Amino acid sequence: MTEDRYSNDVLADFTIERGLKALPKVPIEPGMVIEVIADGYVGALVRHANGLIELEDRHGRSRAFPLGRGYLIDGVSVELMKPLTQAAATRKTASGSFVAPEQRARTALASRIYVEGRHDAELVEKVWGDDLRAEGVVVEFLGGIDDLEAIVADFAPTADRKLGILVDHLVAGSKESKIADAVGRGKYGKHALVVGHPFVDVWQAVKPQSVGIPAWPTVPRTIEWKHGICEAFGWPHEDQADIARAWQFILSKVKNFGDLEPALLGRVEHLIDFVTVDQEQ
Repeated sequence: MTEDRYSNDVLADFTIERGLKALPKVPIEPGMVIEVIADGYVGALVRHANGLIELEDRHGRSRAFPLGRGYLIDGVSVELMKPLTQAAATRKTASGSFVAPEQRARTALASRIYVEGRHDAELVEKVWGDDLRAEGVVVEFLGGIDDLEAIVADFAPTADRKLGILVDHLVAGSKESKIADAVGRGKYGKHALVVGHPFVDVWQAVKPQSVGIPAWPTVPRTIEWKHGICEAFGWPHEDQADIARAWQFILSKVKNFGDLEPALLGRVEHLIDFVTVDQEQ
C-alpha cells in the first residue's frame, strides 16, 4: 500500500497567533511631540481634522499623518486617538511626557542647557521641570547672548559634556542667527547646539488665548518690546518691578505644554534630547 504524503495538513500541529499587540491608546493634544516610526519624522502636533494629524518639525515644516498606530511618544509605541473632552493628566508631566513609575533624584549631568534670560528659564522650568529633574539636566540663564562664543569657549563642551542653548528671535538675518552660525562653525560646534524660536521674546511663545488676549500686539522697534506690550494692554510699565509683575501674570496662565506655541515646544525637546542622548551617570 502506497503512503499518501499529501493527505495530511502539515500545519495542523502548529498554533498560529493572530492579532495586533495591544498598545497604549493616547488621545492627541495640541503641542504633543510625536515621532513617526516609519521614517523617524518628529514634530509637534499643530492641528487635526478628518482623522489626520499635522505635525510641525523643528524647522517649521509640516506633514500630515493618519490617526492610529505607528507612532512613538517619549520612546513608547502608542496608538493615537481622537482627543477626549477630559483627558486624564495624572500620568503626565506639564510637558506631556509620561511620568515614570518611580521618580528618584539623579545626579546632575555634566551637560547643560543655557537660555537667554530669567523669564526663559522660569518658563522652561514650569513646563519641563519634572522631565529635566528626571534626566538630571540643569538649566541656567545667561542674561543675553552677545558674548555667546566666549561663553561656549569657557564651557568647552565635549562629547560627554554637551551644551544646548535656546535663544530668542532666531530668524534669518537676525543678530541672533549670526551669533548662532558663528558658534556652529566654531571649535566647539559639534558639541554645542544653538536652537531658537522665531518670537521677539519668550513672552510671545505663550499662546495669546491662554493669556486671555486676541493676539500679541506689534511693538515699534523704537520701543523696548516688553514695555510696549505692557503699554498696549494698559499694564503698569514704569520700572523693572512692573515688567516682572506682568511676566508673573503671563506665567501664571501657563498650565502645561498646550499653552505654548509649537515653535517653542519642538526646540526645547530638541535641546533635551541633544544633551541627554548617550549620557551616562
